[in-house]
Amino acid sequence: MGEDNEKCTIVVFSGEMDKVFAAFIIATTAAAMGMETTMFFTFWGLKAVQKGNPTGTGLFGKMLSMINRGGIDRLGPSKFNFGGAGRWMFKKMMKDQNVTSLPELLQMAIDLDVKLLACLMSMDVMEITQDDLIPEVSDVVGAATMLAEAQESKIQFFI
Repeated sequence: MGEDNEKCTIVVFSGEMDKVFAAFIIATTAAAMGMETTMFFTFWGLKAVQKGNPTGTGLFGKMLSMINRGGIDRLGPSKFNFGGAGRWMFKKMMKDQNVTSLPELLQMAIDLDVKLLACLMSMDVMEITQDDLIPEVSDVVGAATMLAEAQESKIQFFI
């Protein structure tokens, strides 16, 4: 793809619909512009690349999974979630305005060869395995790999 200075790295720290939406808009735009693009999903951001199945082996891991199973279509907005009603409302408003949905943006990122990486430490803490992630996550890595990607990138975002 692009040269070393034509790279974009995005750390996706939030698992909230609006922030994940912004991250995917930036990623797909950068990739469409010919930039080699990497998204590194950590902590709640991992929820965007989870399949949505129950996770965890210990009590706390299972509790986290019950509270938030993850899955791109289950993410709630950062404001006005109202127990899921806000998520439904925003999805309807986006559809009414012909705005691309989060699942479609995820597929677009995959089609544009955006590299999807998951944070190993966050997965360990939250008791999420690689089998719990969508198959398009190319690798489970540590912060050093993300920093190496960012170091080679012309643009870096933390969302």
